[in-house]
Amino acid sequence: MNYRFLFPILFLSLLVSCKKDVIYTELDRIPKYELKFDHLASSWDEAIPLGNATVGALIWEKNGKLRFSLDRADLWDLRPMENLNFQEYGFNWVKQQWENDTYKNVQDRYDVPYDHLPAPSKIPGGALEFDISGLGEIDYVKLNLATAVCEIKWKNGATLKTFVHATEPLGWYSFENVNSDLNPTIIPPPYVSLQQEGNEDPVAGQDLRRLDYEGGRVTQRENTITYDQQGWEDFKFQVHTQWEPTPTHLKGSWSISTKNSTSDASKSAKEIVTNSLKSGMPNALESHTNWWHNFWNQSTIRVPDPILQNQWYMEMYKFGSAARQGAPPISLQSVWTADNGKLPPWKGDFHHNANTQLSYWPAYSGNHLDLEQGFIDWMSNHKTAFKKYTKDFYGTKGLNVPGVTTLTGEPMGGWIQYSFGPTVGAWLGQHFYLHWRYSMDREFLKNKAYPWIRDVAIHFDELSVMDENGKRKLPLSSSPEIRNNTRDAWFNDITNFDLSLVRWTYTHAAELAMELGLKEEADKWNTTLKEWPDYAIDKNGLMVSPSLPYNESHRHLSHLMAIHPLGLLDVSNGEAEKQIIQNTIDNLDKIGSSQWVGYSFSWLGSLKARALDGEGAAKALKDFATAFVLPNSFHVNGDQSGTGKSNLIYRPFTLEGNFAFAAGLQEMLIQSHTGTIKVFPAIPKKWDNVSFSKLRTEGAFLVSAQMNSGEVKWVKVVSEKGGELRLKNPFSTQGLISEPDTDLQWEGDIMILNMKPGQEVQFKL
Repeated sequence: MNYRFLFPILFLSLLVSCKKDVIYTELDRIPKYELKFDHLASSWDEAIPLGNATVGALIWEKNGKLRFSLDRADLWDLRPMENLNFQEYGFNWVKQQWENDTYKNVQDRYDVPYDHLPAPSKIPGGALEFDISGLGEIDYVKLNLATAVCEIKWKNGATLKTFVHATEPLGWYSFENVNSDLNPTIIPPPYVSLQQEGNEDPVAGQDLRRLDYEGGRVTQRENTITYDQQGWEDFKFQVHTQWEPTPTHLKGSWSISTKNSTSDASKSAKEIVTNSLKSGMPNALESHTNWWHNFWNQSTIRVPDPILQNQWYMEMYKFGSAARQGAPPISLQSVWTADNGKLPPWKGDFHHNANTQLSYWPAYSGNHLDLEQGFIDWMSNHKTAFKKYTKDFYGTKGLNVPGVTTLTGEPMGGWIQYSFGPTVGAWLGQHFYLHWRYSMDREFLKNKAYPWIRDVAIHFDELSVMDENGKRKLPLSSSPEIRNNTRDAWFNDITNFDLSLVRWTYTHAAELAMELGLKEEADKWNTTLKEWPDYAIDKNGLMVSPSLPYNESHRHLSHLMAIHPLGLLDVSNGEAEKQIIQNTIDNLDKIGSSQWVGYSFSWLGSLKARALDGEGAAKALKDFATAFVLPNSFHVNGDQSGTGKSNLIYRPFTLEGNFAFAAGLQEMLIQSHTGTIKVFPAIPKKWDNVSFSKLRTEGAFLVSAQMNSGEVKWVKVVSEKGGELRLKNPFSTQGLISEPDTDLQWEGDIMILNMKPGQEVQFKL
């Protein structure tokens, strides 16, 4: 495939003042980026994406009609998985089947049903269509990232502007210079259809007819259409649109609402749209663009590689469209469920063996903790259900989380080494820790972060057994998704994936207990940590487990967790760890990427940035951006470039690779995981002019910096909560000017300053 078709046509307007010692002006918060094409996409996964984490739309063309594929995050068929009988068939039973070499019993009970049952699953919501055959040839289709407004212009002068409101569950459309024959229609999903959609598996998606719904009701009156659909049991959803035509204009809005026995108080889509039309589109557009103005003002970057910079802005646009407090977390496809007559890939569920975790990586240094809060709230709200699962399946009193869950946190099964993995709760726990470190919110630390991590540690305490060397281990261990779903995917020794999460949990349980003044608990966690083994390492660095070296290409870099994201091994910890990290990454490069997917390259970008390899990080991220994304920037897992970066060439759309890319570029620009802030720690030597504004670090510092002609000119730091600032000197000398003048101390090349809440300081040559 030709490169120009892979990378979206993004236009960069560098209207930025280049005065050497000036912070970005307000105009610089986002360059004038546009995702622009000369035609509408002909497939749903290449459409223009709009969304607000609750509702979303994909704008494309199907069979000559302009199509808005509509979605809502809580459109879910939540019928229970009847095979999940944990009390009789729990972890001990699984281990017994594994030991007896009768593992097929486990697969039949927990894996096969996920593959063959159509639900529980995310479900699609339908579409709006407009007959545009009379409008002629399209001039352009564009998405303005600054305002999140899609505009289509036809060569006859007709135009469309459409957006999904940033905070309200509705979308707007406004046609101008058209006739009134353009009225919309609502197209229900083919829950009842004569057409067979072909191949059925959890990756390609199962036929919607297997949900066994009765046909919905579409009611059309003058200038309104309502679609009501009954789902499983008492679940219902409604799609409604209403418009106001004139001889040359057509303006309207749409919404989707859901309803069941626990949400009867919510407004219907019809009520939402009716109220919206009373206030009018101009008011809606103003509040919408204000939200996006504030979003883009949270942080900005400027790097000399247009491919990486353009992709970062696209990823952050999607992050702003898919994450929100008060909305469900980011699932595999968020608010852009497949519109192809099938269930979405992997049922559109919540995969916690990488997908949800990677999706929130950019929230931290990207300065969007408010959007990450929706994920934190969801985990906290379902903690009781997670503890019940832990007790029923593992028999422990602590906390773990199913690796594959529904909207309400219930387990779904699948490859149980990962969907029921023993350390899932620990990786999710890192998000609680990072939220504390980047916010320094002590109430959150006390009430959310420490209790979660403590409960995971209790789970490990009760689950672990002693090995022949007197060290703790898990009864069975795994490493996503090594050896896929075979019996051999379980290990009798402990994998580096599980071990790193165990060690991280005890380390940070002790740290947070001490922060809260709980010395006895901290001592307990530190003592228990010493009872676990060290990582399995050979001449090539980190192994998968003591019995398995990393010797073949694999998509999931799970054996490298200790390096990134957990930061337990770091190049700043001395030559021994630095050499382990270098050997590990060298071996990863040597084995190659033949079995990688897109998110593997995004993750590699962060790994190489942590190793301070700017060239390697930039290459990995560019490989992602040029080979594993569609023209609209969606990550589609397989290599679409034809350049052989991977032997996997399929194209199921998931989001974690997109968001991990953004985090990887941020890792190149700023790092703080060691307690010391490093500015431009991993940029290529040829990047002479680089800058960023208001990237967030641990300790709740907001940092801006500018490099011109290969030399750092200034660094600005704002402390939200106060505390000790430790900044590795990025300048060519210690002869600095600080404004205002400060009592700056030095520890080698580390600048140390005790800052007050709200204090701002700028360092410059």
